[in-house]
Amino acid sequence: MKRKTLGIIGGVGPLATMFLGEMIVRLTKASKDQEHVHTIIDNDTTIPDRTAYILNKSEENPVPYLVNDAKKLASHGADVICIPCNTAHTFYDELQASSPVPVIHMIRETAKRAGEVGAKRVGILATDGTLAAGVYQRALIEEDIQPIIPDSFTQKEVMSVIYDFVKAGLDVEPEKWSQIEHAMIQLGCEKVILGCTELSIVNKELKLSNFYIDSLFVLAERAILTCGYEINKKGQMNTIRV
Repeated sequence: MKRKTLGIIGGVGPLATMFLGEMIVRLTKASKDQEHVHTIIDNDTTIPDRTAYILNKSEENPVPYLVNDAKKLASHGADVICIPCNTAHTFYDELQASSPVPVIHMIRETAKRAGEVGAKRVGILATDGTLAAGVYQRALIEEDIQPIIPDSFTQKEVMSVIYDFVKAGLDVEPEKWSQIEHAMIQLGCEKVILGCTELSIVNKELKLSNFYIDSLFVLAERAILTCGYEINKKGQMNTIRV
């Protein structure tokens, strides 16, 4: 298979973008620089907030920004594109229709991973926008999996973790996260998807258990394989859980 150049539409958010780049390097089977994935990252922090637009709290449409970035990356040689933002996949069909090259569908790949591990009741921790759009719910149902969403109080805590802590550059205390985890266990979840890339930062920092399926980790692996490279199992960081 001819190796492909990967383009990353980043800035959504910036820290998750940089973490995805690190994941890809660590997870690629390579013994020297030249054997790693050729990657072009556009850390576009001007992309409007996706959740605010979905919930009609903002009139700034992120789609033209995403489309422009996809075309820009393709013009610079990207053969395939990925976006480290689950909420942005609400607009996947519009983006793919306008993109000159294929765009990896992070949410479908993560739902497939949940099916591969045999989970039948899977929780979704994501932004209000992602949950309102129903993209994870539909993807899990397609895999014959029952999607479980948090109660309203827990969802407020999840949004606080995403916006008040990770996006603000602050660490999340284990006690704050344990309340969220306990709530999802009480709902009968067999696995829980970290369906926001900011939560992947929490996974890294708190070293979460394999109760979680990390969507950013799944995206990193799929990007490597799609570009014609191999996964380096020994290179998996112990701060990442599948």
